[in-house]
Amino acid sequence: MSTASHETPRVFAVTQRNVTLAIIAGALILSAAMGVRQTFGLFINPFSFDRGLPVTLIAFAIALHNLVWGFAQPFAGAAADRYGASPVVAFGAAMYAAGLALAAIAPSGWVMVIGLGLFVGLGISCTTFGVVMTAVGRAVSAEKRSMAMGLVSAGGSLGQVLMVPLAQTVRESSGVFASLVVLSVVLLLVAPLGIVLDRNGRAAASDALVEAPSLRQTLGQARRHRGYRLLTIGFFTCGFQLAFIATHLPGYLLLCHMPIALGATALALIGLFNMAGSWGCGWLGGRFRQQHVLGWLYLIRSAAIGGFFLLPKSTASVTIFAAVMGLTWLGTVPLTSGLVAKVFGTRHLGTLFGVCFLSHQIGSFLGAWLGGFVFDVTGSYSLVWEATVVAGVVAALLHFPIDDKAVELVLREA
Repeated sequence: MSTASHETPRVFAVTQRNVTLAIIAGALILSAAMGVRQTFGLFINPFSFDRGLPVTLIAFAIALHNLVWGFAQPFAGAAADRYGASPVVAFGAAMYAAGLALAAIAPSGWVMVIGLGLFVGLGISCTTFGVVMTAVGRAVSAEKRSMAMGLVSAGGSLGQVLMVPLAQTVRESSGVFASLVVLSVVLLLVAPLGIVLDRNGRAAASDALVEAPSLRQTLGQARRHRGYRLLTIGFFTCGFQLAFIATHLPGYLLLCHMPIALGATALALIGLFNMAGSWGCGWLGGRFRQQHVLGWLYLIRSAAIGGFFLLPKSTASVTIFAAVMGLTWLGTVPLTSGLVAKVFGTRHLGTLFGVCFLSHQIGSFLGAWLGGFVFDVTGSYSLVWEATVVAGVVAALLHFPIDDKAVELVLREA
């Protein structure tokens, strides 16, 4: 009796330490992967002016990695579900670094497309949400899962703030080649952290694996589950809104005769406020029904976008818009992955979230591409701004009725 009482606090302390290590490791991997991705815009002009490459080809390479990321994500998640995060993160970091290195030495535009489009897309799919967040989700209890995922997402946002100035500083002092090599090294440095995720995530989930349904059964349940279908459709809106704003906000502000530096400042503010927003959404998801938090998040986004579009533009209005968007920017990720885990468990979480994320990335591709297409055709972004507002309202209406009861319980009731 006495021995047991002494061992319990020790076991609890070890568990807490393991969870903390998993959160830190996940945040560092996500920081490197997402932060490096945010630097790609810095290299468009150098690639164009120094190498004589068409801007459309460079933009296509950057857009392509979004699609590759989306289509590869379910497979990366399935590999992590089966083999653990460690080999998947290591492979992804190596592919990501190789893609950047290939772009740095590319003798032609299409070699650069293979590097920035194909290799980078595969690398990101193995080092971001579908692998990292699901590994962390397995390491914590169901009650703390949303909060832990929110912390990882918030920590991951730090890379978006730090990597851009790092890449810019190295590029200005030593050139594009050196800047891309430094970013490649950063990715290789975080590759071993997948071991930490495995040690703390798979062990915590070992009891759940014994009676878990097969992947085929789980995918069949998900396909028939109305809430999962609604969640997947709604996640399309998130990608559409974010990609359009991230890609076209600076150009839109120039059309509104705003200072040229204000666009970059707005994007930096979005990244900064996203740190608080991701944590806050994770916290809310642990205390309220996650689908309801998602519904209100989409409504707040739509209200912010609509107000910004309709009201006169000023430095203050742009700053407020960037802050509100940052607070709701990636908060969808811990809420969506947490909701999937609540309904289907964590055994095949990587695969199921990956399917949802494919919808998100299709939305990202269309948000970035349609913004440019509509502007070329009409000379205005108005139609796409209006579409982002409508899409947000529709997404909110899709999320509120989602049934979040665990699938096993629903089956037993049937």
